[in-house]
Amino acid sequence: MTETKYFTPAEAKLTLPLVRKIVKDILDTTREIRLLAEDFDGVIEDNPQMKKMATDVNGFIKELGEIGCFYKDWNFSTGLVDFPSIIDDEEVYLCWRSDEEDIRFYHEIDEGYAGRKPIPGKYFTE
Repeated sequence: MTETKYFTPAEAKLTLPLVRKIVKDILDTTREIRLLAEDFDGVIEDNPQMKKMATDVNGFIKELGEIGCFYKDWNFSTGLVDFPSIIDDEEVYLCWRSDEEDIRFYHEIDEGYAGRKPIPGKYFTE
């Protein structure tokens, strides 16, 4: 098992151009999968194009894992990504959505998106 990489807000922000592109690829591909599924009346198991796109999505999610962050939007609608971090001596996740310009929120590991709070300002000056 690999050791968890903890991001400061500044380090997480540095990954955003790449993370943003990967999340866009995930959302674009899953949108295409949904459209194709409608064309095939949901019978997609044997469709090679669908299998390739599903493999691509898994590859994109794996890429995020290699960066050290986690894809959390299993409805594939908002592109939610968590970055392990330490805030006030606690393990937390910095939380970013694809429609946000920057990483400004975090949540406790067991709280999830609903528990998002603003990252304290002191973490942007260190």
